[in-house]
Amino acid sequence: MIPRKSSISCRRFLAQLLLVAGALNPLRADIRLPAIFSEHMVLMRAESVPVWGKADAGEHVRITIGGKTAETDTDETGRWQVKLNLKDSAQGPFEMTVKGRNRIVIPDTVVGEVWLASGQSNMELPLRVTADADAEIAKSANPLLRQFAVKKTGANQPVEDCGGQWTVAGPATSGEFTAIGYYFGKELQQARQQPVGIIHASNGGTFIEPWTPADALNRIEAFREPVAKIIQTAAEYPALRAKFAKDFAAWLKANDREDKRYPNLDDFAAVNTSTADWITVTLPCKTAVAGFPQSGVFWLRRDVDVCAIVAKQGFKIMIGPLGGYWQVYWNSKLLTETTYAQLPGKDFTCYFAVPPELILTGKNTLAIRIYSPASPLVVRGGTLWAGPIILDGKWSAKVERTFPDLPPDVLKSAPQITYKLPDMVPGSLYNARIHPLKHYAIAGVLWYQGESNVGRAYQYRIAFPALIQGWRAAWQRDDLPFYWCQVCNNYAKLPAPGESPWAELRESQSLALALPNTGQAVTIDLGEAGDLHFRDKKTVGHRLFLIAQARHYGEPVSCSGPVYDSIALEGDKARIKFRNAYGDLVAGKLSPTYNVKTLLGETAPLIHNRPQSQLEGFAICGEDHKWFWADARIDGDTVLVWSDKVPKPVAVRYAWADNPTCNLTNGAGLPASPFRTDIFPTTTANSHY
Repeated sequence: MIPRKSSISCRRFLAQLLLVAGALNPLRADIRLPAIFSEHMVLMRAESVPVWGKADAGEHVRITIGGKTAETDTDETGRWQVKLNLKDSAQGPFEMTVKGRNRIVIPDTVVGEVWLASGQSNMELPLRVTADADAEIAKSANPLLRQFAVKKTGANQPVEDCGGQWTVAGPATSGEFTAIGYYFGKELQQARQQPVGIIHASNGGTFIEPWTPADALNRIEAFREPVAKIIQTAAEYPALRAKFAKDFAAWLKANDREDKRYPNLDDFAAVNTSTADWITVTLPCKTAVAGFPQSGVFWLRRDVDVCAIVAKQGFKIMIGPLGGYWQVYWNSKLLTETTYAQLPGKDFTCYFAVPPELILTGKNTLAIRIYSPASPLVVRGGTLWAGPIILDGKWSAKVERTFPDLPPDVLKSAPQITYKLPDMVPGSLYNARIHPLKHYAIAGVLWYQGESNVGRAYQYRIAFPALIQGWRAAWQRDDLPFYWCQVCNNYAKLPAPGESPWAELRESQSLALALPNTGQAVTIDLGEAGDLHFRDKKTVGHRLFLIAQARHYGEPVSCSGPVYDSIALEGDKARIKFRNAYGDLVAGKLSPTYNVKTLLGETAPLIHNRPQSQLEGFAICGEDHKWFWADARIDGDTVLVWSDKVPKPVAVRYAWADNPTCNLTNGAGLPASPFRTDIFPTTTANSHY
């Protein structure tokens, strides 16, 4: 038997040994929280609000906020989660305390309503570049309106955390809020008199497939094979890229085609560089520039005149696709560059942002150096642009270095990757930006995306529901509110009715209303012919707010314009019945002009399709499927449609165009949703992922 004194000494020794072991143990971990649990956060006012993180296995964790407490022990992997009952919580602000072996205090935490805003560029568009931005930002101080901006990244597999931070609305910060989310949140905060948090996860120019969980796409036969192929390509790509870089470097060296930078870039890139001895080229071009060598180092440059309001806001530039590898200079400053190790494929689009601090009011100089060791100078693609400024047309071009011609077989032997990494891997944006948030308590989702999918508009009718259902499965809420914006009117107005992939995309979006607890904000009257990123985001936010007020919060407000219900053929006329009219059908007043680019103050005279008709935007056809503009008038709760050119109609379309002229609304001024009564083949029916 060990004496008591010796027993105490042993215990002390063991305790000291454990302390030393703990200090030396690199696996011991303090409590860690996802980025979204941070200063200025908004927690959902709900009965079950998850908070989670990591710590040591078996560690006891205690959460306290506003008198509410929850506690748990971590599992064998160190993960933990508690659920707070905040249904009757005051709004705060509070300090939330997370305590285990260490203690984390999160100041300025409030409790209210949380909505997730996601999609592509029209959701991404910041408040500072929208209509009346200066006046709105100046009065935007609101400690109860906040945004969590999710860090822009992608991942081939689901990740547990996303970067980002919470920001409180105010003159110094609101300009970077998603404009749609800001206006939605502002109205909601004022109406509910509660804090509102907008989680913003958007990315311009993205397809729907990267935002959709890969397993949701795999349940659809049309997506299963291409998704598997692209995911396999993404897995193989790093090794292929590394091999290409090694092989291409060897080929360049063997043929004396390595890039040797010119010692004085000012001879080409400086603002005041003379272009007297440069040649003039027209871009974009489908063939090599006449008179230039088969390969070399080339320069393109042009002056860009920027008005004060555009200079203040900044913009993105898109040029290409470009062959070769490039450096881009704006007013002599290097903005972006690529190498063959980064982009080993051919013909990548040059797409980048120019921050406002680099833009001058008036003349600016854009210069691009293209290193093209195995191909001639070509700038392919569609329209080139710098924000609202079109860059098509005359550029100056010059050769910096000419590579000697190679025999065709040697030139053909230049290493190539047979495919390039897809712009976005299926599920990659979901994995990195949405999946990490799936436990965070939210009221619902706001979505604006579809422009990138116009080329596959028909397939969007299955892709979009897959995304909605995939996100609902992630949150384990079959009734998670999901409200979206129908893509706006844009591009040129056409003199005759016909087919439109944009109309087909809008139809695919509308079909998703068959899912429960969904809503659609129609924006067919807000777009601009020459600017896909139309500037009136206040009205968009308001229309989404109306949907939330009516369908989620149960307020008696009109939240939808007329929606097509049925057609009845009556001799030489067609009678269209609507639902969701919320009162009388109304012929809205058409403006004498329409918007082209409001940022530049550009408008154009409106040319009426049927000047004497009460309603415009209707087209009608007979059995020959030839479409004609129709006369249309409101008849009670229906619309009569006819044309003297179609004595026996079979189908009617409304606002079926990229940029239709149309004016059917309800008494609340909300526009009718575009529709067609036919099921004729669409232009995008055979376009697949």
